Amino acid sequence: MSAAEAGGVFRRARGRTLDAFPSEKEREWKGPFYFIQGADPQFGLMKAWSTGNCDSGGDEWGQEIRLTEQAVQAVNKLKPRPRFFVLCGDLIHAMPGTPWRKEQTADLQRVLARVDSDIPLVLVSGNHDLGNAPTPETVAEFQRTWGDDYFSFWVGGVLCLVLNSQFWYDASRCPALKQAQDQWLDQQLSIAGQRECQHAIVFQHIPLFLQNIDEDDDYFNLTKSVRREVADKLVRAGVTAVFSGHYHRNAGGTYQNLDMVVSSAIGCQLGQDTHGLRVVVVTAEKIVHRYYSLDELSEKGIEDDLMGLMKEK
Repeated sequence: MSAAEAGGVFRRARGRTLDAFPSEKEREWKGPFYFIQGADPQFGLMKAWSTGNCDSGGDEWGQEIRLTEQAVQAVNKLKPRPRFFVLCGDLIHAMPGTPWRKEQTADLQRVLARVDSDIPLVLVSGNHDLGNAPTPETVAEFQRTWGDDYFSFWVGGVLCLVLNSQFWYDASRCPALKQAQDQWLDQQLSIAGQRECQHAIVFQHIPLFLQNIDEDDDYFNLTKSVRREVADKLVRAGVTAVFSGHYHRNAGGTYQNLDMVVSSAIGCQLGQDTHGLRVVVVTAEKIVHRYYSLDELSEKGIEDDLMGLMKEK
């Protein structure tokens, strides 16, 4: 199944925006709302991790199919509906040009096609989707399959920026593409900086940092020089929060007024967290979020205090 054949759920980003949210209707704040953030369904990693062969061992992904199906079912049951469901990268495990990539993609598209058509799906690119050092060819493949690798959209008066964090990790094979995103981002942040939005938030795969802006460089964060430059740019523009995945554990911290939120995986866990999703409530004054296991969200839904925030004016 191609993304186009998968139906309305794949209203893919084109022209650096998402037409599921017409900007002329969504620029005005109309009151609190919520969305669901997930990360790293990464079909194939659980088998690869269990065998210690992460490079070429992901030849089974039945567990990830079941977990992602559970996530979709949990999201579809929620009342009221979330405004959107965002997946922060590593949609599948097989790197570009490796075995099982086509099969993993087809299976994930089949599962995601079951997301309720009233809940737009927002897809973020990760390192396994593009390669650790992306190329123009791997970026083009992602765009054909899932949509633009970076884009913006307005929802309920909030400016949402979806970024390709691989360009900050290693753009050595596609410097012109990185430069294009940097220029585009500056334009978007100038809009945010004019404070015409209630909030501005960012979605990307690799966290700026896991706990502290000054922590050591790691596979799971951006390098110190890059993270500081990006974080300062976001803070100056008034960005409220950055939501990411990649770590396969929950983490996060604050830098000045910026909330760095790192969500664990729908799929393979590398720590003690459960397979889960994050519920994010956006009010006029703040953004409140809580991570739920898939079982919790499936059985109990969203807790009353979070739902109470939705009733505030």
